[in-house]
Amino acid sequence: MELRAGQTAVVTGAASGIGLAMAKRFAAEGLRVVMADVEESALAKAAAEIDNGAKVLPRVCDVSVRDDVEALAQAAYDAFGGVHVLCNNAGVGSGAEGRMWQHDPKDWEWAFAVNIWGVFHGIQAFVPRMLDGGEPGHVVNTSSGDGGIAPLPTASVYAVTKSAVVTMTESLYAHLRAEGAPVGASVLFPGPHMLRTGLWESHRNRPDRYAKTRPRKTPYRRLDEWEAAMRDAGQEVEFTPVEDVAAEVADGIRADRFWMLPASERSDAQIRARSQSMLDRANPGYLESFILD
Repeated sequence: MELRAGQTAVVTGAASGIGLAMAKRFAAEGLRVVMADVEESALAKAAAEIDNGAKVLPRVCDVSVRDDVEALAQAAYDAFGGVHVLCNNAGVGSGAEGRMWQHDPKDWEWAFAVNIWGVFHGIQAFVPRMLDGGEPGHVVNTSSGDGGIAPLPTASVYAVTKSAVVTMTESLYAHLRAEGAPVGASVLFPGPHMLRTGLWESHRNRPDRYAKTRPRKTPYRRLDEWEAAMRDAGQEVEFTPVEDVAAEVADGIRADRFWMLPASERSDAQIRARSQSMLDRANPGYLESFILD
């Protein structure tokens, strides 16, 4: 579909990182933007960063709560009369520690509620309205290379949820095609390198209903601390600008490209290794390169 002035884009997780970059990109393209985020103060600050000439509607929304997402959809349609682009981008890291069988179940519940249910809530709240509108549209669901390309055992909860987003988007794509709908669907793999996003400090917005049942053994690490630790271990650290991810999204929507996956030798090698393991009916040797500390 074409992106043009007068259309409306909805972005969840829009107060920082990839979400904010997408909101800015859509506004620069002339679209009206509905910015949704669970963090009210950060959302207000982010909305103020958008060019004053753009029409922006900031809306506090917890995507894990179905009624919140339904209210977001209603507010978007009340304000602008239609939605053409939906970016289900909000996500959290679980903060789980230890081996999978040692994880706090609340870590799984919270990550599933936001990363999986949040995407599904967005689909159910917006897609029927978009179809009823009869205009070209597009849904972009944010996954991660840690889940959809090569599972990251060191972050198993997050990887499981992001893998689910891939399959959910494949299913959405198939259902939309079966309907002959003018609405497309894509799955976004931000990257190919690390990103400076609020995901690294997801715990700051963790609701009480998903509070850990036991305290962490180690403190949470900030992004700069992760970066320093990786460099100390002799690992090269590269970052992908979030603006590049937003450009990938805009270009992918225009091209109706399902896989929004930046070219990367590393990612391609991971995809081949995983696929070949399946075809060979072999044990997943590609996982042995990960150090589970």
